[in-house]
Amino acid sequence: MAIAKAERLMNLALCLLGTRRPLSKRELRESIEAYLEAGSDDSFNRMFERDKDDLRELGLVIATVENLDGEVGYLARRDSNRLPPITLDAEEAAALGLAAKVWQQARLAGAASGALQKLRAAGLPEDVDPYEAHGALEPRIPVHEAAFEPLMLACRDRRPVLFDYRKASAVHPEPRHVEPWALECWRGHWYLAGFDRDRGAERVFRLSRITGRVRARGTGFTAPVPDVVTVRETVASWAGEIADGTALIRLRSGAGYPLRAKATGVRELGDGWDELEIPYGHGLDAWLVEFGPDVVVLEPAELRADVMDRLRAVAKG
Repeated sequence: MAIAKAERLMNLALCLLGTRRPLSKRELRESIEAYLEAGSDDSFNRMFERDKDDLRELGLVIATVENLDGEVGYLARRDSNRLPPITLDAEEAAALGLAAKVWQQARLAGAASGALQKLRAAGLPEDVDPYEAHGALEPRIPVHEAAFEPLMLACRDRRPVLFDYRKASAVHPEPRHVEPWALECWRGHWYLAGFDRDRGAERVFRLSRITGRVRARGTGFTAPVPDVVTVRETVASWAGEIADGTALIRLRSGAGYPLRAKATGVRELGDGWDELEIPYGHGLDAWLVEFGPDVVVLEPAELRADVMDRLRAVAKG
């Protein structure tokens, strides 16, 4: 919603909620600056009727009655627009308090702190510790990447962005023009899902690989936003977690602990090398390349060839 319209609706709602008697269109027009600037009576009438319908759609109950002068007037009675009291038991309040404390960084920290104060006022007991209620775990969502906040705002505002992105198999970053859909944190890393305009397809980007500044580029999306954005499934496929086979690799001793954590079998070879069996699925080649000279693919042959191709591309870059 445009800021000007949102401000106009808010002013109209405050006028209707704050009055003790019905206000006519004329009085409302004189009270709200945006209506004074509407121009002709016809323009004002159309704007007012749209705004009144929008407020009703948002849930505001607006009564239409005659005022003392016989004119049609409008007001929103407070007893008709009051929400029922919020009641929370100790576990519900503790769970919401714990959720509010998750955000510790970026722009959402202030909002989370304010929400927690409102929860206290709404029934979160002062003597209930959210951490004790749900164990000793204190969750946090880390936000270290500078790209997080501009991308979060771009997702909210449906605004295309431009940034430089370095793939795992590339030496130099490339510009990417993206319509951002959603941000998601998975295993300590933030990912952006969106429509890559240059490639004409959905893509997922790891924020730590975005270099430089995120710039806004134009307005409006050219591709529909899907109802469900599968960020985690896409990233899992990169890491070979959606596996339909087994790969055999050599791994340098003392290196590649994420690979060791996934291994279904490990055998010491001596001379500083181990042999591992790991789940094999689409995207495993890109993950193995990140370990550089510490990994040698033994089989299957197609995985070895894919890794070699990626390494050659890096070497040429």
